[in-house]
Amino acid sequence: MKITSSFKLQGLILAAALSAGLATPVFAQEQQRSFIVDLNSKKVTDLGTLGGSYSEAHAINAAGQVAGVSTISAGAHHAFITGPNGVGMTDLGTLGASDSYANGINDAGRVVGYYQNQTGAGGSPRAFITGPNGIGMTDLGTLGGWQGYSAAYGINTAGRVVGGSDTAAGPIDAFITGPNGVGMIDLGTPVRENSSYGLDINDAGQVVGTTRYVHGEGGAFIAGPNGGGLTVIGGEAANSINAAGQVAGALQLYPEFAGREGVYHAFVTGPNAAGMTDLGTLGGNNSYAWGINDAGQVVGWFDTAASTYHHAFITGPNGVGMTDLNALISLPGGVVLTEARGINNQGQVIAVGMTNAVPEPETYALLLAGLGLMGFMARDRKAA
Repeated sequence: MKITSSFKLQGLILAAALSAGLATPVFAQEQQRSFIVDLNSKKVTDLGTLGGSYSEAHAINAAGQVAGVSTISAGAHHAFITGPNGVGMTDLGTLGASDSYANGINDAGRVVGYYQNQTGAGGSPRAFITGPNGIGMTDLGTLGGWQGYSAAYGINTAGRVVGGSDTAAGPIDAFITGPNGVGMIDLGTPVRENSSYGLDINDAGQVVGTTRYVHGEGGAFIAGPNGGGLTVIGGEAANSINAAGQVAGALQLYPEFAGREGVYHAFVTGPNAAGMTDLGTLGGNNSYAWGINDAGQVVGWFDTAASTYHHAFITGPNGVGMTDLNALISLPGGVVLTEARGINNQGQVIAVGMTNAVPEPETYALLLAGLGLMGFMARDRKAA
C-alpha cells in the first residue's frame, strides 16, 4: 500500500485543537509498521500488516520481496512474505504452532525463520524453510539437543541456511545446512561453554554471527567458505555479510553492569572481514548496523542527542558517511523511521517506523512557533 502524505491535514487538525484551548495535543495510538524506501525514486511504501497493528520487516531480496513478522487480528505473530517491491503481504502460517517469525529470504523467495508455540507446555522454537515465493513451510530439525530448539536467520542463493540449535553437549551452536536446507551441520563455538548463532551467509558460503559468552557479552565471528573455520573478529555481533565478505554489525564499547547501560556502535569491515571501522553515531551514544549490500552501504539505527526514538541510518559505499534516512525522503506526518533492517543492490531499504508518532522535541518546538505565528497573523488581520 502506497503512503500518501497527510502532514498538512494533520497539522491543521493539531493547530485547531491547540487554538481551541487544549493544554496537550492528542495523538492517535502509535503503531509500529514496516516500509520500503526506494532511494532512487524516493518513494516510500507502507507494507501494511496481516490484520493486526504491528509489523517488522527483517530481510529483502533483489526483487524487493520482503520477509518479516506481523500480528494478525487475533494478536498472534505470523511470518510473512510480500510480492516484488513490497506489494501484497502473505501469511506464511505456523506449522500448527501459535506464532512464527521470518528472518531471511533469498532471491528465489525462499524464506527462513522459526515457529513456536506461545501457549501451553513446551513450545521450543524450531527452524523452518519455505519453498520459492514462500510456498510450503518445512521444519529444519535440530542438532540433537534435548530441548529441541533451533532458529534460522539467513539463507543464500543456493538455499544454504544458517542459524542456531541446541546440541547434545548443551550449548546452542551455530549451524549451516546444505543446499535447499537439507542436512544441518554444527559449526561449533570458540569456547565449549559458549553459545553461537549464525546470522547471515553470502553466496560463497561465508557465515557470520555472534558468540554469546557465559557472562552475557558477545563476539562477532566469520566462518567459511561453507562454514569452515569459525573465527572471532571482535565486536558484539556480525549481522550481515556481502558478496566481498564485508561484514556489518555492532561492537560493544563498554558492557552493561551495575545498572549502567552499555554503549554499542555500528561497524563495517573490509573484504573477508579484514579490519573493523567504527561508524560512530549522529549525536547520541549508540548505533547498530543490521544490513549491508554489495556496494558496502550499511543500514541500521542510531540515537540522536534529543530524540524520542531511534532513527534509521544509511551510509555511502564502504560505510562512508552516516546519514539519517528520515532526512533523505519525504515522509507522511507522524511517521518516524526508527530502524533500517536491510538493503538490496537496487537501492531499496526496508525500515521499521512508528506511525502517529509524537513529534520529536525539535519538531514540536517548530510546530509551536508556527502556531504562535498563525495566532499573530490572525490577530493582525482582525485589527486591520
